[in-house]
Amino acid sequence: QVQLVESGGGLVQPGGSLRLSCAASGSIFSIDAMHWYRQAPGKQRELVAGITSGGRTNYADSVKGRFTISGDNAKNTIYLQMNSLKPEDTAVYYCHAWVLATRTDYWGQGTQVTVSS
Repeated sequence: QVQLVESGGGLVQPGGSLRLSCAASGSIFSIDAMHWYRQAPGKQRELVAGITSGGRTNYADSVKGRFTISGDNAKNTIYLQMNSLKPEDTAVYYCHAWVLATRTDYWGQGTQVTVSS
């Protein structure tokens, strides 16, 4: 089992920055990749960024050049640094972990990000 706890959401003005954190606990040695997803009201959940256990990263086209995903193995935590935020980035952001051996998805509870003046 893997437990994920997000933090760092909030209200920010357009053009501002936020950093989200996701702390993992439990069977963290089994995690193959971690991701940030987001879901805006009335829309489907979408992948924002991902990072593998080997450190490879990927991003949605809509956030490339503005968001950076990173990990701190010592703290069992991943981060999402979000810069140049836009109103369309407003959503609940979810941390996700993927365990290939058991083909299991784990989700955090989500953290609200609101970009508004």
